[in-house]
Amino acid sequence: MRSSTVSRIERLEIITARLKSDLPITIGDLAKEVGVSARTLNRDIDVLKSKGLPIETDVGRGGGIRLARHWGVGRINLTYTEAVDLMISLAIAEQMESPLFMAHLSSVRHKIMASFSPTMKLKVNGLKSRIIIGKSASTFVLANFESPKVESVQLLHQAFLLAQPIEVVYVNERGARSIRVIEPHYLFLSYPVWYVLAWDHLRDDARIFRCDRIEDINPVNGEFKIIPLSELKKRIKKTPEN
Repeated sequence: MRSSTVSRIERLEIITARLKSDLPITIGDLAKEVGVSARTLNRDIDVLKSKGLPIETDVGRGGGIRLARHWGVGRINLTYTEAVDLMISLAIAEQMESPLFMAHLSSVRHKIMASFSPTMKLKVNGLKSRIIIGKSASTFVLANFESPKVESVQLLHQAFLLAQPIEVVYVNERGARSIRVIEPHYLFLSYPVWYVLAWDHLRDDARIFRCDRIEDINPVNGEFKIIPLSELKKRIKKTPEN
């Protein structure tokens, strides 16, 4: 049993490498090359397709087999922070419900989700409902808008996904700095400006923080329970940045 499993794994690797070589070959010739019947080869091809390899075959005797011509991504290894950023980006695209973005989002999301633990999958599944898309930012807001630091965005994304409190250095609209411990419950986009709807430990109440005004972020141990959006909105003050 073990030798059979190993030989099939090796065979799948050989088939993959052969297809990536981009040299023309028929199904019959490839079956002979790897030492199996055409029926067994077709089963192997189905396995590779299920793993995301975009294989094209020609119907009929002597039909050829190849990788899709416009495919060249190969195997991609993402870091944890890259995977988190990508999942949040997909959730944003899903929430926008634009036909330009929706064509293959579901399959992409499914393939990436397969690499996460069951606990992480639950957190990722809840992302879409925690992202709010609003109207574009006003010219008044854009006048003093700057893109947030990449490092801050990554830390915010991670805390947002994991429901983890963070300590931030925040600069309000009057230029006053304060150190806050906040719980990032929801993200709100007023394009291109992002806001965090959060629970502020300093004020012991809900507040809105503009992401580009967050100067520094440090993770805080612990995990918070997501507050329903309707409840959080009721508690947000008219001067949310104080």
